Amino acid sequence: MGIIWTIIIGFIAGVIAKFIMPGSNEPSGFILTTILGIVGAFVATFLGQAVGWYHAGEGAGLIGAVVGAIIVLFIWGMIASRRSTV
Repeated sequence: MGIIWTIIIGFIAGVIAKFIMPGSNEPSGFILTTILGIVGAFVATFLGQAVGWYHAGEGAGLIGAVVGAIIVLFIWGMIASRRSTV
């Protein structure tokens, strides 16, 4: 059941991140939006544990996943814009 919640929260976080940070260089589609949110949750969990906000075994919530997804979108945009100018 935990994996299903991760997918649901990942999808919601990905959709919210896309609304907050719209752009033409971002991945689109249901699967990529879900992956974006899940990766964002992992990024937020990793950074939160490194800073000391989360303990071992704790994961980021919806807000953390959205922030992580925005970070991933920002990095994706920088890579995509660099690739298009080369």
